[in-house]
Amino acid sequence: MTSISHVPAANQLLAALPDLERNAFMAECETVELAFGEVLLHPAEMITHVYFPVDSFISLIVVIEGDNRLEVAMAGREGMLGTSLILDIEEEPLLALVQGKGSALRISATSFQRLLLESPVLHQRLKRYLYVVMNQMAKTAACNHFHRIEARLARWLLMTQDRARTDHLQLTHEFLAMMLGVRRAGITMAAIALQTRGLIRYHRGEIKVLNRSGLIEASCACYTEDRALYAKMLTPPPAKT
Repeated sequence: MTSISHVPAANQLLAALPDLERNAFMAECETVELAFGEVLLHPAEMITHVYFPVDSFISLIVVIEGDNRLEVAMAGREGMLGTSLILDIEEEPLLALVQGKGSALRISATSFQRLLLESPVLHQRLKRYLYVVMNQMAKTAACNHFHRIEARLARWLLMTQDRARTDHLQLTHEFLAMMLGVRRAGITMAAIALQTRGLIRYHRGEIKVLNRSGLIEASCACYTEDRALYAKMLTPPPAKT
């Protein structure tokens, strides 16, 4: 654990809070370091802590019939882990897997629920964020059914790049296949197609984004629609002068 004062950036859900609410919330938080591949919550497990990533990010994964896994949402510095508590439900329905190592603010579930009742702006922002997550999950389900693997891979790489904040992504074909719910061969063909177009470079488990604007064009519209909805729901209005 490290001091909150050493956090290098801010979680966007908390950064926009009024000083009074943010200070009260931060006083209950501790900063923890999340390791790549760390499981924070298992499906149906009781939530003991809520996480607000700062420079880490978390995959939310549906697990079906034991070993079948599919990522349905992702939470980085724009989001949080523990949205069930906003609905006063104390268990997590999904597997929460750290996909990008780094720091996060952690608060106990008990303190989180208490502060939610005492912080109207926080409560409103988190309800709006929950709506965004619901939309992201629904969009992912439709995207996985209707869109080509190449476009889905481009979308997923963009979402990961946004949260990792780097052009260099450590991703094997096996991991990508699991995240997108497709066969490894499908990921290989999609990655080759994106590489042939000069959008990415893939070598030994590392993908480098070479042309972000081109990758956005190669992605399905789900990516830009997700970003637009987040901005609409959670970007604070300009201050009045």
